[in-house]
Amino acid sequence: MKKYSVIRSALVILGFGISCLVMAQSFPDRPITLVVPNPPGGLVDTSARLLSEPLTRVIGQPVIVDNKPGASGNTAYQYVAKAKPDGYTLLISYSGYHVGNPALFDKLPWDPIKDFSPIALLTVSTNVIAVHPSVPVNNLKEFIAYAKANPGKLNYASQGNGSVSHIGTEIFKQTTGVDMVHVPYKGSGPAIQDVLAGQVQVFISTPPSVMQHVQSGKLKGLAVTGKNRHPGMPNVPTTAEAGLPSFQLESWVALYAPAGTPAPVVTKLTNSVKQSLALPEIKERADAAGVELRYLGPNQTDALVKKELPFWAKAIKAANITLD
Repeated sequence: MKKYSVIRSALVILGFGISCLVMAQSFPDRPITLVVPNPPGGLVDTSARLLSEPLTRVIGQPVIVDNKPGASGNTAYQYVAKAKPDGYTLLISYSGYHVGNPALFDKLPWDPIKDFSPIALLTVSTNVIAVHPSVPVNNLKEFIAYAKANPGKLNYASQGNGSVSHIGTEIFKQTTGVDMVHVPYKGSGPAIQDVLAGQVQVFISTPPSVMQHVQSGKLKGLAVTGKNRHPGMPNVPTTAEAGLPSFQLESWVALYAPAGTPAPVVTKLTNSVKQSLALPEIKERADAAGVELRYLGPNQTDALVKKELPFWAKAIKAANITLD
């Protein structure tokens, strides 16, 4: 009996392997949906649309962008986590949600590691420390000195409680010892309007939100928070160049499948994404949108998430940010 049980188990495993192989060979045979946890516009949606058109050409089936905003990203994440793991429903994941929400919510309806299979990192975006011209400073060192001399006088905008702009600015406060008042908004659109009007003086956000206003002189760009200067703002130094090398802040966007998606399907998607992002016209479109293409494979993406989860948890706890 034991012998036959072993044979049955081996046949089941063999049958499963064959079915996965057949699935991978025929995949995809219908449209693929990219579920976006944000409304149209902004870094996450822009990254999804940068990918969808070339991936459609490479993979041979329509790739559709489906915006499912709500509940600080949890609506989309829970939807994909419960989707059939066949490669046809994928998540465009945002770092602010993927590594931030686990520390922001006590009862998160999805797990950042267990519920998803990484396919690839797609894009990253530096952030820009921008201030209204009424703030009497010309560089980052002067700004930090001014903020320290005027505790609680400056207000800073964010795209909402628990957003990268919120948590990132709190990390900036922790790093520099400045005291600023948080003013949350529902998205970057209303936030930037009040910053331009001078009702709020400071905004740390991704280039698509502030770049044109820094270029026009309506805002002062004090520093970009990545390793390199931004091509759209070549005169704005990095935080390291501006005297604050300990503060770096990048937002990333990655592609995930539901956990349990067959490995051959994940591999096919990963290779197709890599091929899509390597097309020259996609880099041109990304540069124009203010985002940087940065492909990483599944293992590297997984390692990035596991590294950032405790970092963001520590920063969120120190700032006493909760969303429950």
